[in-house]
Amino acid sequence: MSKNVLVISTSPRRNGNSKLLADAFANGARQAGNSVENISLHDKTICFCKGCLSCQKSQRCVIHDDADTIAQKMRAADVLVFATPIYYYGMSGQMKTMLDRGNPLYASDYAFREVYLLAAAAEEEEHTMDGAVNGLRGWLACFPKARLAGTVFGGGVD
Repeated sequence: MSKNVLVISTSPRRNGNSKLLADAFANGARQAGNSVENISLHDKTICFCKGCLSCQKSQRCVIHDDADTIAQKMRAADVLVFATPIYYYGMSGQMKTMLDRGNPLYASDYAFREVYLLAAAAEEEEHTMDGAVNGLRGWLACFPKARLAGTVFGGGVD
């Protein structure tokens, strides 16, 4: 059964190492017969969440920037894939901001059930991406129909 897969590259760099992981995942998902959309945050305007919680009633953010549009695409996707560089043993600030801006999804009938995390770092140790994994798990705890389906770590790259 074909799935709607949304791959979000969160690196501030146009063609960073995590983007390579995202592209490889997207290619494999397409070859498996899925519908895939790639979004890169490096050139998007994404403001910080204001914490107003208006989105809980309207299921849309009051800030009309690229994050609002991306959140709507996240709602419709069967599979979400986040690709991030590891900065200071955590996810990129762009990824964290996008997760925060996904707040309108909390009260919605979101479609995603599987979420993947792809991470690249200069460090090689297995624990390097633990902070990013824990951060994503915290976000997923608010979406009980979804689960962290897998992670990929590309270490030792700069």
